[in-house]
Formats: sequence, structure tokens, C-alpha cells
Amino acid sequence: MQLILASASPARLALLRQAGIEPLVRPTDLDEELLVAAHEAEHGPLSPAAYVLLLARAKAEALLDQDPLTGFDGLVLGGDSSLELDGAMLGKPHTPERARERWVAQRGRSATLHSGHWMLRVRDGRIQDSAGTTTATHLDFSPDVDDAEIDAYVATGEPLQVAGAFTIDGRGAAFIDRIDGDPSTVIGMSIPAVRRLARELGVAWPALTAAVATPADGA
Repeated sequence: MQLILASASPARLALLRQAGIEPLVRPTDLDEELLVAAHEAEHGPLSPAAYVLLLARAKAEALLDQDPLTGFDGLVLGGDSSLELDGAMLGKPHTPERARERWVAQRGRSATLHSGHWMLRVRDGRIQDSAGTTTATHLDFSPDVDDAEIDAYVATGEPLQVAGAFTIDGRGAAFIDRIDGDPSTVIGMSIPAVRRLARELGVAWPALTAAVATPADGA
């Protein structure tokens, strides 16, 4: 059984590969800020869990708008992550200035990384079924991270394209004192959650881990 990852995230791809899955990678193009703003204008403010689930679902479903997936029989997985700090949802900082501001604000603090997962069961371009879930992992950032360390970390570029401006599987691990919850949630997606979603859609985990993409399909 083949799985398509509707995301350009290197971390999500690495997690799936570590779990024994070689997905096809088909990133989708969304204006996330516009999507969230439109939803909140109609339905009101989103909770952190609803926020990441909305974007995860939109990414998965957008793939079928971009690609008819003719002849495909398998699963499509969309994911989104965001850090909750003081009730605000913080995605990718994108710029060094914003990344530095994030770190000055979060050092010595506790925060929660939310990850949304949405999976589609697709046959020949048609959605047969779908399922979604969210996970949350709590973190304590080191209180003694000084300005020079922040500047040096931001200069590496690592925090610019990751939710919350940090990683736990890279240089950012040095600045995190404690993690309470599933570590893979913080890296990009919860692998146990992916397994449960596949099972909910009638696909056994060994059927996914036995699938291997050809080089032409690779990321």
C-alpha cells in the first residue's frame, strides 16, 4: 500500500522513512494565513487543535485539486504543526529577526507543540474515506539561553522554516530541558497517530512499511 505525503517538510519525510515507510512526496501549495482568516471570519477563533487539523486537512485535500491521482490506490497524508505560547499559535518564523524574537520570548518558558494529521483513503482519484487527529507535546525551554547563543543558533538558518523556531532532532535540542509527550510530534508528526489513522481507514501498518517507492517517485 502506497502513501503520498502532501508536504515538503524534510522532517516529516525523515520520520516516515525512519518508521519504514518510503512515501511519494507531493507538496501542496496553500495560502495558510488566508485559509485560517477565512475560516475564523465565518466560524470564530480556532482552538490550537482545530487550527493544525484545519491546515492538515486542507493540505491533504488540496492534492486532489492539483493532481487527479488517476490509477492511484493508497493513502494521502497531510500534516501541520504550530507552537502554542501564551495562547498564540506560532508557525514558521521565516526571517532571522522573527526567529530571534521568538527565542527571546520563549527561553525559560513552557509551551505546547500541536501537530495535526489528516489522512485520505484514495482510489483512482476519488476519496473513499478520511480520518484526522491531533497530538500535543509540552516542552520546557532552557532558562539560561543567552543572547549570543540565540544569535548563533538563528545564524545557522535551522529555526527559520520550522514551527516554533526550533527542532529537537538538530541544533535546537541543546536548548530544550524537558519534553512531555510523543517526541515525533515535535519533530513534525506523530508516527503513532499515523499508524492509528491508517488502521482506522482499514490499512494495516505492515502494509505501509512494506511499500517502497521507485527512484522516479522519490522526494
